[in-house]
Amino acid sequence: MTLADSDTLIDIVSSGGVLRIGINRPDKLNAINRQMYSEMATALQRAEQDDTIRVVLIHGSADCFTSGNDLRDFALDPPTGEDSPVFTFLAAISQASKPLIAAVTGPAIGIGTTMLLHCDLVYAGETAQFQTPFVNLGLCPEAASSLLLPQLAGYQRAAEMLLLGQPFSADRAYETGLVNAIYPGNKVFPHALAQAQLMAKQPPAAVRLAKKLLKKNSAAAVPEVMAEEGRRFVERLSSLEAAEALGAYFENRVADFSAFS
Repeated sequence: MTLADSDTLIDIVSSGGVLRIGINRPDKLNAINRQMYSEMATALQRAEQDDTIRVVLIHGSADCFTSGNDLRDFALDPPTGEDSPVFTFLAAISQASKPLIAAVTGPAIGIGTTMLLHCDLVYAGETAQFQTPFVNLGLCPEAASSLLLPQLAGYQRAAEMLLLGQPFSADRAYETGLVNAIYPGNKVFPHALAQAQLMAKQPPAAVRLAKKLLKKNSAAAVPEVMAEEGRRFVERLSSLEAAEALGAYFENRVADFSAFS
């Protein structure tokens, strides 16, 4: 099995020190629902406790990484606090002590982009498309992206990505430092897996220490920023702007914010 191809929505495969987390809902563009967030969080927590796992590789299907939140699932049962599945997943990925590698093909929208800020290596396909449309939905940034994206890309580039929420290409992602390298679509997963297997052969304690030192400058701030973003996100869910944005999405129309101030 090279990419997610089973009947489950999240494929979990462990081999040779690499734990693979495959997002596998191609009929919904790999949109992530509550159960999927829970399963991914559990897999990351397992990786922390299992000494045989040295690296985690996150990937989607051949044509799509993830289109982000399943908005229908999201609207029916929105997150309400830190114990909500999406926030549990974000806590797990942001606190992971072992290396995280991502293979991104096709769309990587919303959390599909922001989760990459917590990965150590990211490889993208030539046609990958990234987007952070939180403001577009009347919401706010999450996953500590309001901290990490300016650190990575610079304030102006981060502001453009987060305030306008427009899609951007793999080339743009590479330019801003979000991805390490770009490959033809069918080469992305094999390369990411090869890198994961190579890293799994490195001295594990030394790798974890190096990652800890690399992230030291932002480690203390990430949980604080993520908690504030989470509180604001939950507040925004009940706003009139979010109601208009989500209503427009479900009604397949353009949202109209002209009456808002």
